[in-house]
This record gives sequence, C-alpha cells and structure tokens, in this order.
Amino acid sequence: MSGVARRTVVAAAGGAGLAAALTACGGGGTNDKGSGGGADAPQEAGAALAKTADIPVGGGKVLDGQGVVITQPKAGEFKAFSSKCTHQGCAVSGVADGVITCPCHQSKFDVSDGSVKGGPATAPLPPTPIKVEGDSITFA
Repeated sequence: MSGVARRTVVAAAGGAGLAAALTACGGGGTNDKGSGGGADAPQEAGAALAKTADIPVGGGKVLDGQGVVITQPKAGEFKAFSSKCTHQGCAVSGVADGVITCPCHQSKFDVSDGSVKGGPATAPLPPTPIKVEGDSITFA
C-alpha cells in the first residue's frame, strides 16, 4: 500500500478538529463592550491602560487586547485581574453590579478580589499589578 497510512490521516484530521474546537472556545472576538481575546497579551510596565473616569464605581471595563479587566469596587479604589476565565480560558465579557462575567459558561467573579461568585469556575481571576497616577491607569 503506497501513500499515507490511514492512521496518519485520521490523526491529522482529529488534530485539526481539536484545534478548531479550542479556537472556538478562546473567545477571540471583539465588540463594543470591550470583551475580547487578548488574555495573553504582554504586560509592559508603564503601558497605558485606561483613564480612571472610564471605570465605573461597582463595575469595570474589560480591555481588548490587553488581557486585563480593571474594576473600581469602591470610589477611588482600582483593581485589575486577568481577563482570562479560570474555567476554560474564555475572555470575560462584562462587568456590572460588582460582578465580572464570563460569557462561555456564566462563571462570575467578584470585582473587589477576583474570587469566584458562581461557577463552573473554581479558581479566582489572577490579579494584575496596576498603578494609578492622577487620572491614568497603567501596568505596574
């Protein structure tokens, strides 16, 4: 028998299907609400992220392409976390009423410390170091 073995073709096809499935789960799209796929973007110290006025009290903002969600749990208190959900790696999409939400399976995280408020995620969002100077928020 000449050519490629059937096993090789099946393995290659299965790998392509797996890659497509994993890509679909990555949440790489963007929209005007600030969700998106940059969860693994490099975090360069001093890189500008947002203005303090852009982050609502009790809410926050998911930053496209930066891999971070910035929150303001209380007036003047700013926190930042990875925007990559700890359940399956989807990008979180929204922040409202003290909760960061992942659109893939509806995991919910607390804006003040990134802790899980509702699963299926079981691990908190990892904190991201930021610095607030005047009205500017940057990576620390």
